[in-house]
Amino acid sequence: MTENQLREHICELAKSLYDRGLTGGSSGNISVRTEDGGLLVSPTGSCFGRLDPANLSRFNAEGQHIDGHKPTKEISLHTAFYDTRSTAGAVVHLHSCHSVARSLLPDVDEDNFLPPLTPYSVMRLGKVKLLPYYRPGDPAMGDAVRGLAGKHSAVMLAAHGPVVAAKNVEAAVYAIEELEETAKLSMLLRGCDPTLMTEAQIQDVVTHFNVEWEK
Repeated sequence: MTENQLREHICELAKSLYDRGLTGGSSGNISVRTEDGGLLVSPTGSCFGRLDPANLSRFNAEGQHIDGHKPTKEISLHTAFYDTRSTAGAVVHLHSCHSVARSLLPDVDEDNFLPPLTPYSVMRLGKVKLLPYYRPGDPAMGDAVRGLAGKHSAVMLAAHGPVVAAKNVEAAVYAIEELEETAKLSMLLRGCDPTLMTEAQIQDVVTHFNVEWEK
């Protein structure tokens, strides 16, 4: 895929997320590693529904902003994933409704934010770490991700939204969609005593699909 094709693909996927209500207004941001080791990043204040491929922020392999509009104010959150996870080729952050709602509940496990309702959330996300509230754009969010030492591909920022890193932009989008759908399921089933996956079932998925599953 050429860089121009990648730019178009990023905007196409972002618009799909916006059109389905997974992030609204000018919320959310996305970044993708380029072949030369640089990054393409959504600009600050931009809307996922109207990203312009030509205006994406472009960074070189040394982390210098060399072209395009000013990047998202949460760029440190993205670079923290790239710096700590060698497999990261894309990072997506949304302000999706159900995951944010779940982050506000008092009885959520911060080390395993999502209940094991389906095998797909285990496969695509591993254990999602709930991080505390930070002011939007605060570099401390990146510090918190670095503090996880690359052990999580997905985190949930309390009262803010999920962030997922994956090998490419499609995988990152699919994973963050799975996170929001699982959070939605958990909210729909709240108080219903649902049947969760057993530990044996979880370990079978973890082993079969080679999932990172932090003990």
